Formats: sequence, C-alpha cells, structure tokens
Amino acid sequence: MPENTDTQTQGGKIRVKLDDLLHERRMTLTELAERVGLTLANLSILKTGKAKAIRFSTLEAICRELECQPGDLLGYEDVTS
Repeated sequence: MPENTDTQTQGGKIRVKLDDLLHERRMTLTELAERVGLTLANLSILKTGKAKAIRFSTLEAICRELECQPGDLLGYEDVTS
C-alpha cells in the first residue's frame, strides 16, 4: 500500500495522502492529471510532498475527481509534542 508523504513545516508536518486516495480509487496519477487539467510534473510535486502551496481551485478539482474532502487529501501532524 502507498505511504503518506510528509512535508516538514515549522513545528509540524503536512501529510499529503494522494497516493492512498489514488490507490483506493484505482486511478493513476496520469489519469488524475488529465481530469484536473494539471501537468503530470506539477501533480507529482504535490504527491511527493515537495509542493510549497496549493491553489484552492486545484484542491477543489482534485477533491471533485477523487470524490473526497480536503481533509482526506491533506493532514497536519504536530511534531513539537
């Protein structure tokens, strides 16, 4: 099963769970990129946790195509505790 991707921020981690959602829906990253109108490279940056930001319009498109909520795609983990 795919693993979540972490992005380190001050005091916490943003978890990108795109791999898990794609696996559950049996969809490829290429297929999602075509459906949401993003390049495969840009979507890959998000999937690997290397993205510094995401536009709400992109988040909305991904959630629409994966039939999920933003919280299903992204999570926050406090690492200072």
